[in-house]
Amino acid sequence: MNNLLNIKTPCEGQALAQKAFYGIENHGLANLRQVYWNLPTEALYEEIAFRGEAKITHMGPILAWTGKHTARSANDKFVVKEGTTEDKIWWGEYNRPFSEDKFNDLFNRMQGYLQGRDVFVQDCYAGADPNYRMPIRVITELAWHSHFARNMFIPTKTLNEMQRHVPDFTILALPGFKGIPQIDGTASNTFIVLNFAAKMCIIGTTAYAGEIKKSVFSILNYLLPLQGVMPMHCSANIGPKGDTALFFGLSGTGKTTLSADPGRGLIGDDEHGWSDDGIYNFEAGCYAKVIALSPSAEPQIYACTQKFGTILENVPFDPVTRRIDLDDESITENTRCSYPMEYIDNAVPEKMGGHPKNIILLTCDASGVMPPIAKLTPDQALYQFISGYTSKIAGTEVGLGKEPEMTFSTCFGGPFMVHHPYFYGDLLKRKILKHDAHCWLVNTGWVGGKYGIGKRISIKYTRALLNAALDGKLLKVEYKQDPVFGFSVPMSCPDVPDSVLNPAEAWSDKNAYMKSYKELASRYIENFKKFEDGCPPEVKAAGPKR
Repeated sequence: MNNLLNIKTPCEGQALAQKAFYGIENHGLANLRQVYWNLPTEALYEEIAFRGEAKITHMGPILAWTGKHTARSANDKFVVKEGTTEDKIWWGEYNRPFSEDKFNDLFNRMQGYLQGRDVFVQDCYAGADPNYRMPIRVITELAWHSHFARNMFIPTKTLNEMQRHVPDFTILALPGFKGIPQIDGTASNTFIVLNFAAKMCIIGTTAYAGEIKKSVFSILNYLLPLQGVMPMHCSANIGPKGDTALFFGLSGTGKTTLSADPGRGLIGDDEHGWSDDGIYNFEAGCYAKVIALSPSAEPQIYACTQKFGTILENVPFDPVTRRIDLDDESITENTRCSYPMEYIDNAVPEKMGGHPKNIILLTCDASGVMPPIAKLTPDQALYQFISGYTSKIAGTEVGLGKEPEMTFSTCFGGPFMVHHPYFYGDLLKRKILKHDAHCWLVNTGWVGGKYGIGKRISIKYTRALLNAALDGKLLKVEYKQDPVFGFSVPMSCPDVPDSVLNPAEAWSDKNAYMKSYKELASRYIENFKKFEDGCPPEVKAAGPKR
């Protein structure tokens, strides 16, 4: 906020009470009006309300609007090309090069923009495992973004810890600052630029909080594999017997919903590392898509939309009653809520688990031909992991329309992967083999026809299939080999009709089904050509056959 009248804000008297010794001047930021250090949630509520940044809704969640950007702006992400990282980064669609000089010029303009303004600082950690966690600093001009950082990352807890915090990486998010493509070399007014040499990420002209979260994920995706830790775009939970399960998938495939299982402990809903010691969550919170959220099918996540401390993004509400409408998509289909993971009743406090017994690759198949579950060999799992087939659901990225869009997002998180896909795939395969994990492909998309003709598979059946896989029951049934993809499809499953397991039976036109299935296989094969040079022949051979 540019407080030209120097009006004292509600928490100004406490702004410096939890200040770090490693001050903001170390980031080249000076002549600010006020810096608010590590404010707790309650104080941030007061600042948010005072500044008019968001509304307080029924039962206490704050509701913020993110302006024109209601999703990630993938085409506006850049990585600075410099000597220390140039030969390690997978340059291309998701890692567009940006010059050091342009970064410095852009950052200098951001420094000028902040003169006389207020900023909020949250000193946090990315990573629950103390052996691998990374100290980070999130500097924002919006109080609700500071609240978001506090929800999503692991906050410092004691005054001594706050004072001695020195970040390994700093994120500077200024939605009010506009890039100028003709001057800055950006693709538009919006930009997300990572600089590994400077250990800084700068974000401008977007208030979509997911950019902060995913920038940290991208940073970890570069640094951790160099230490032998597998970074993963997945959720994770743990059963009563201590069996950990991973759920890979893009937004809209159901990984948040399916991992929030009342019968299993939740390790985390989106981002994890797999080290030599086991699985650990990168975050402290959840960032769930809430459009048409069902209180019966997703009771735990639904309850979080009614709690103090939750942040709602772009959810319509009644300004009189302050009640939200989760079914209203008039602003965007990508309505979101951010909440501390402790709001889920069965959350694992340590946010850590053992080596996984089961790995589930989630795909949302809008063509309606993939089986609801299939068992994969390690090489098939690697092929599917590198391919990352799914359908983008409306609203999760800028530019998507109503109809799902078939896509291949490598490693189930292409926009956040900084190394070559096989670099991650090889690390994952070695861990799968070492710890003897069972791998499954689960389709949460359409059955009985493609989008617009068939219907989306019942979450009741998906949960039953997952439960059978996690409990080991699916290891004891008869399988048949898929003639196109080669993976093994179970012929029966407890609490699931046999007809559901064979998607061809739900199509009225069997020839149309097989034509669509073969077309999908061809799309897989064409997509994988991008990775053949970096992958061994056994991985290529594990894919579908024409």
